Amino acid sequence: MKNSIAALYLIVVAFNFSCGQDTANQVATISDTPFTPELLVEDVAIPWGIAFLPDGSMLITEKSGELILFKDGQKNTLSNVPEVYSRGQGGLLDVAVHPDYENNGWIYLSYASEEGEEKGGHTAFTRAKISDNSLTNSQLLYKGSPNTTKGQHFGSRIEFDDKGYVYLSIGERGARDDNPQDITRDGGKIYRFYDDGRIPEDNPFVGTEGAKTAIYSYGHRNPQGLIKNPKTGDIWDNEHGPKGGDEINIIKPGANYGWPVITYGVNYSGTPITDKTAMDGMEQPIHYWLPSIAPSGMAFITTDNYGADWNGSLLVGSLKFQYLELLKLNGTKVTDRIELIKGLGRVRDVVQGPDGLIYVGVEGKGVYKLVPKK
Repeated sequence: MKNSIAALYLIVVAFNFSCGQDTANQVATISDTPFTPELLVEDVAIPWGIAFLPDGSMLITEKSGELILFKDGQKNTLSNVPEVYSRGQGGLLDVAVHPDYENNGWIYLSYASEEGEEKGGHTAFTRAKISDNSLTNSQLLYKGSPNTTKGQHFGSRIEFDDKGYVYLSIGERGARDDNPQDITRDGGKIYRFYDDGRIPEDNPFVGTEGAKTAIYSYGHRNPQGLIKNPKTGDIWDNEHGPKGGDEINIIKPGANYGWPVITYGVNYSGTPITDKTAMDGMEQPIHYWLPSIAPSGMAFITTDNYGADWNGSLLVGSLKFQYLELLKLNGTKVTDRIELIKGLGRVRDVVQGPDGLIYVGVEGKGVYKLVPKK
């Protein structure tokens, strides 16, 4: 009986896929890419996050706990970096630079931290300044709780919007039945802060009894991409589904993104998680992947360096299939998917640098620059 139900559910998901996603879920390859990948920063095992300082130097987080400053062709490892809880998917995660860095000098880090009374760790969020190849003035802005020894779903990305608010994603830490739908618990959420870590007065759950008031949206699984849409100012995320059902979402205040009540994915065993892919009061993704690509990192292309037809497209890294995916957009609708740089390795992060070029963090290699062909 259980096998029959699972088979029926997979047929329903497949039908949904064929009707709702059609060509937008067929990834294509191109014979001649408009760039050449050049390995710029070598020997970084897991370049989890990449960010640029105003002078063009690059900050790279190595998941094991090192923060690298790449400047003038040289790698420098910064000291006084927060101690990380290195377990499973946990470690030193994202890095971001304050939009007004030239005046205030703040950088932001997310990482798995053991701080707290319980064993294990949870995602933490801090800011600091750089002086003489060392972090100074470190300030812990937020720490998820309670700790757990589970090694999955820490998230975590950091992004600023046009109004100076900073957003942080935290995965549901493998506790899908407890965390993502409960606004009194951390995990499975997108959070919004002032740049100094204070809670904005208009956050959607301020005044709600028992709520974690830093929460901006909930019902997420494991968001490992977070980016501002440069045209609209909206915050977009990508997040891992289970087997199938990776998503791209536009983040709205107080919105519920459904996990695990609705999903286009199934358990890794193939059995259903739920029979629902939609429900009143829960947001639909603007795009979902079947099969899963295991997305991580994302960036909008805002230049013509790779051709005018790529300007306005979205880039997403794939951990599972080890390629960079280009998604062409018509507004918020994905119209085409193109597979890039397959075979280099697991793509962990992708950013557009201040020079308008694309930089890609590849596990086991380092950071590639995509140099446009003349």
